[in-house]
Amino acid sequence: QVQLVESGGGLVQAGGSLRLSCAVSGTIFRLHAMAWYRQAPGKQREWVASITSGGATIYTDSVKGRFTISRDNAKNTVYLQMNTLKPEETAVYLCSYNNNWGQGTQVTVSS
Repeated sequence: QVQLVESGGGLVQAGGSLRLSCAVSGTIFRLHAMAWYRQAPGKQREWVASITSGGATIYTDSVKGRFTISRDNAKNTVYLQMNTLKPEETAVYLCSYNNNWGQGTQVTVSS
């Protein structure tokens, strides 16, 4: 059974940093492209970043230069390093592949 478990969220001041992790089990992790999304209260889920099985990355414009997606195939884990966080980026952050989703981790950025 496929399982995705996010961690690393928390409360941070504006301008601060957090590193999110998503541990994946029940599948051959290294074969899959992975993505991070976020959903703020009352808003639609928004794609944030993706990484291919080969390690190529792509980001939504608003996080370019501040966020970094990476993966460790030995640990079946994908990461999202978030720097210079903004209050408007307060949301539940979720990882996903092939329409499989984790439960999310809350990120709260205070002003």
